Amino acid sequence: MKLALFDLDHTLLPIDSDYSWGAFTITLGWTEADSFKQRNDEFYAHYQAGTLDIHDYVRFATQALRLQGPQVAEQAHARYMREVITPNIRPAALDLVRTHQAAGDLVMIVTATNEFVTRPIAQAFGVSELIAVELERDASGWITGEIKGTPSFREGKVQRVQQWLDARGLDWNDVEMSFYSDSPNDLPLLERAQHPVATNPDERLRQLALARGWRILDLFE
Repeated sequence: MKLALFDLDHTLLPIDSDYSWGAFTITLGWTEADSFKQRNDEFYAHYQAGTLDIHDYVRFATQALRLQGPQVAEQAHARYMREVITPNIRPAALDLVRTHQAAGDLVMIVTATNEFVTRPIAQAFGVSELIAVELERDASGWITGEIKGTPSFREGKVQRVQQWLDARGLDWNDVEMSFYSDSPNDLPLLERAQHPVATNPDERLRQLALARGWRILDLFE
């Protein structure tokens, strides 16, 4: 089986969908602009530095969402898709996904952003297989702010792909895997893929890819 795995933020999208969702909640009046932006920027800096506490971040990132309830949240996300995400779905990214699909590869998005934000984005790319941060839900079915199971972040991406393989009676030797990512946070999964592709990489990943002879793809140039 040939698998084409994609990170989402700054890989298939030229923006960070999680950070952008947080900024979007400010425009909706769900959060106080200055304090939220400061904390959002702090978390994003930790992500870039590889020091993010994913559990703390998800509690923060979903706090305003939880207070709104599912109906208001879904309406807001539909508007977010129209105003923020759709203008940032670039032809080059769509073409790359469709090229793998046309070749018969199973395409999957593997992201550290939560499922609420990313599932509609995956659908917009025509991708049904999504590994994202899953959210715990209460008795009513609404999110609690906690993470369910292993977060798909850093080494957790490898664990979640392993779980996906296990559920299908497969192991790593049964698949030929390409993985596209922009971030050194994804080194654990890049190192497991037969075909790692440093995609729109930051300088650290670019230098590492050059040293290891990995393919480098600047998708949005």
